[in-house]
Amino acid sequence: EQILGWAPGVRKGLEPELPGTLICTNLRVTFQPCGWQRSQETPLSSEYDFVLVNIGRLEAVSGLSRVQLLRPGSPLKFIPEEILIHGRDFRLLRVAFEAGGLEPQAFQVTMAIVRARAQSSQAQQYAGISLSKAGQSSGSRKPPIPLLETSEDWETERKKQGAKGWRVSTVNERFDVATSLPRYFWVPKRTLDSEVRRTFGHFHQGRGPRLSWHHPGGSDLLRCGGFYTASDPNKEDIRAVESMLQAGHSDVVLVDAVDELPSLTDIQLAHLKLRALCLPDSSAAEEKWLSALEGTRWLDYVRSCLRKASDISVLVTARVRSVVLQERSDRDFNGLLSSLVQLLSAPGARTLLGFQSLVQREWVAAGHPFLTRLGVTGASEEAPVFLLFLDCVWQLLQQFPAEFEFSEFFLLALHDSARVPDTLTFLRNTPWERGKQSGQFNSYTQICTPGYSQPLAGNSLNPQLSVWDWDLRYSSEQILQFHNPGYDPEYCPDSWLPRQQPSFLVPGPPSSVWLFSKGALTPLNQLCPWRDSPSLLGVSSRWLPRPAISSESLADQEWGLPSHWGACPLPPGLLLPGYLGPQIRLWRRCYLRGRPEVQKGLSAPT
Repeated sequence: EQILGWAPGVRKGLEPELPGTLICTNLRVTFQPCGWQRSQETPLSSEYDFVLVNIGRLEAVSGLSRVQLLRPGSPLKFIPEEILIHGRDFRLLRVAFEAGGLEPQAFQVTMAIVRARAQSSQAQQYAGISLSKAGQSSGSRKPPIPLLETSEDWETERKKQGAKGWRVSTVNERFDVATSLPRYFWVPKRTLDSEVRRTFGHFHQGRGPRLSWHHPGGSDLLRCGGFYTASDPNKEDIRAVESMLQAGHSDVVLVDAVDELPSLTDIQLAHLKLRALCLPDSSAAEEKWLSALEGTRWLDYVRSCLRKASDISVLVTARVRSVVLQERSDRDFNGLLSSLVQLLSAPGARTLLGFQSLVQREWVAAGHPFLTRLGVTGASEEAPVFLLFLDCVWQLLQQFPAEFEFSEFFLLALHDSARVPDTLTFLRNTPWERGKQSGQFNSYTQICTPGYSQPLAGNSLNPQLSVWDWDLRYSSEQILQFHNPGYDPEYCPDSWLPRQQPSFLVPGPPSSVWLFSKGALTPLNQLCPWRDSPSLLGVSSRWLPRPAISSESLADQEWGLPSHWGACPLPPGLLLPGYLGPQIRLWRRCYLRGRPEVQKGLSAPT
């Protein structure tokens, strides 16, 4: 890290003001209060640290009327009396320069920030940085949670879930099936790897059906990409695809993951509107602020995600139906819905370790494009789906405060860490890119060449530091705040015994396939679209010509399901959140922390 400019004797904030020094480096802009010692803070975790790629807007102010928006590469038109740094994570740093004597430093440090922003590129600028505390530990450091980079990690998790009908597949060990998939994943036990490889080729980007979570009652939650419309499968391929989608179950519900949820463009637009509204100098009048908040649609999107996840949770747990989440890319809303369903259904996912493992499995290992969605590689495909998920989790935390071991402070730390490029967790789009960057593989050629049998070179290397190494980034006092003091571990995973699952033993149709879309169940002719006609590959060609069954609330009514499905009460440990009216709230501590009247964030003294 290199210092590019600095200005001593500046003042932070409005009332009360805090004297200190403003420093710009090639990685970040930081404010150091007077008397600050480096041993008291960890890098890139201070309330006063703004990574260059996290700066959303930079303003120079002189007097009451002169305000200049400083874009990367733009010249400074006057000597600023103060600068305002707006973080993309809703934080605000306001720094005022002393009148008389500080003009050269004010100009120098401001222009240093402008030039550093213009040159910053997360993929290149931050590739070689390491945490300062990382060198204090001798030898290899064991990750706090399994990073799911080895087959042993996946096998341990499979046994933990009790998924006896599944196994760990190594077909993608060299990423020659799909570079966006992890090296290992779960497939039906009786499915050969040759069948897996052939089946995955008929899905978008090679992301075929695989297990996300096994319910103790016997049902499974799967996820997959959209059907690859350009493929021409033979009868054996079609049977293999259907076999993997059904995974040995007689009743399967196919869920259109993007149905009734906002598009990626909608999410990005809502997030931009929300950030603009929550700025201290927002143009929205105070009496119209709530209307403006409603106009952002952000809370509506949170509500939609929670409602759909609740419906799926009832299907998986109370109805004990196997559900297949299908999204064309399988990298955005599938991860969001799968994670929320597990949080609602599995008490183990609500522990601190369980939630971290969930995010690592369903987001990081599953190939969510963090680098693209957080806007580091450009704004064209930016859409903070992961931040929308964290807001949904915060809503659950408010409605069920005794059910979660982690606290709001932990969610804030995770929210802010997504913008801090000090680990590869959020610094790459795929597991393949992370493995390449961390030195796990010899070269791209080895990984991508089908049939290449030379052993990979990653096993002997130390594990890559991840975002879950909190002790390297936060103080012990801050980590203590990650735990929820009101947590009641009444439904711990060990005491949640598997329920009797009679539905698969009750006589019924040999195979029932349903599509859950637009809040309704529609019977399908079959799972795959290719059987009807090779030229008709749309999902609509699979619908039977009969009305869909309305479903306003899957937990409150039978909604006309087949008789052999039976009626089943809600199981213990299942959370069904409210999502109407004021039940969905604004995450004030996150979104309004840039306002002076709102209490400070995570790093503030308590």
